[in-house]
This record gives sequence, structure tokens and C-alpha cells, in this order.
Amino acid sequence: MTAKYIQLLYYWLPLIAYCLMIFVQSAYPSPDIIPQRPLIDKLLHFLAYALMGILFFRAYRTLPIQKNYNLLILISMLSAILYGVSDEIHQHFIPWRHADLMDALADALGSVFGVFLYAALNKKIGFKTL
Repeated sequence: MTAKYIQLLYYWLPLIAYCLMIFVQSAYPSPDIIPQRPLIDKLLHFLAYALMGILFFRAYRTLPIQKNYNLLILISMLSAILYGVSDEIHQHFIPWRHADLMDALADALGSVFGVFLYAALNKKIGFKTL
């Protein structure tokens, strides 16, 4: 197996699978406990999109933009945020779901947090280009 295929499997497949998982989960009704505990819902959104931001960062490190660290951070955050917004739009068209601006905000904040945390850890341990 060539290095490109290994790179694809290791860096891109987790991101694609995670995005697919969120998309599929959004087509099902929310668990009954979520409407009763709105803060838990927002925390779950925050954590889910923090992980997504990390996965975007990891995947984008395989592209030529890895040489521009600030651009890598920005594109990773924007990609995760836009996916969160698109997920809320998707939920608008699902009969038992609804789009929620506060969910999108929690997604965006989680995305920013995840990317900054992962980028800071990469800097601390010595960021290396792939």
C-alpha cells in the first residue's frame, strides 16, 4: 500500500466517517433526555464539533496548506463551523427535528476550541509537516 493510501485512510477516513455519522444521526429523533436538559445538549454539540475541528485539522495537514499554519487553523475552523451550520439546515427538513441557532453557536464554539486546542498541542510537541 502506498503512502498516499495510508495517508488517506489515517487522516481522511476518520473525518469522512465522523461527518457521515453526524449526518445520519441528525435524521433520527433526539433522545428523550435532551429536551429536558438543554445544557447537556449544548455541551454535546460543543464536544462533537470540537472533535470535528480536530479531525479537519488532522486531514488538512496532508494538503499543501500545511505550510501556512494560520491558514490551516482558519480553514479547519471554518470547515467544521460550516458543517455544523449545514447540519442545522439539514435538521430543518427532518419532520421530528428543528434547526436551532443555539446549537449552531455551540457547534461553532466547539469547532474553534477543538482546533485551537489541537493546534496548541501540536505546537507544544513540535509541529512537523507531513
